[in-house]
Amino acid sequence: MTNVLLVTSSPRGAEGLSTRFATELAKKLAAQSGGAVTPRDLSAKPLPHIASAYISGRTAPPESRTPEQAEAVGRAETLIHELQTADAIVIGSGMINFSLSTQLKAWFDHIIWPGVTFAFDASGPRGLVTGKKVYLVTASGGVFSEGAYAPFDFQTAYLAHLLGFIGLTDVDVIRIEGTAYGPDAVNAAIAAAEAQIGAALARAA
Repeated sequence: MTNVLLVTSSPRGAEGLSTRFATELAKKLAAQSGGAVTPRDLSAKPLPHIASAYISGRTAPPESRTPEQAEAVGRAETLIHELQTADAIVIGSGMINFSLSTQLKAWFDHIIWPGVTFAFDASGPRGLVTGKKVYLVTASGGVFSEGAYAPFDFQTAYLAHLLGFIGLTDVDVIRIEGTAYGPDAVNAAIAAAEAQIGAALARAA
């Protein structure tokens, strides 16, 4: 049984291709193993940017936290619980100005917590969220997997780094790219994404 955490973040909501295909993949992953999907729609319910209440609250003893600190810390604890209890994580990320959306960045800012999702030891930082499969579904108007724009993909490598930092190193990337180049390019991108999803599902079976 594979319980899947689905994190979507496109400002276009359900119309975003990253959301569409991340949702499709998550539902099929859960269905083929008899699992369930836990959705976290960062477009419909955006997280606040982290502030002093979160930074100070997570180091304060629970009994001494202010109401603002308790709310901020509780929000992060909920997000981390969703992450820790999932067997697989599917993340949909539409490229915004060569990188990820602020909605998705806020999610990472909440879940990357010293002593909870990563720790430092004599050899340096060590991720504490391990043993989970991650599927990263990215969408972009341009082509960034290769060619002239590849050096400007500040989305995929950064997301993989953040995931790896907390211990999530088994990451498959599914790209929907080149959609700004007209209807034929959109159709080709969708077909390629469907093929990548099919291959991912076959490997997971």
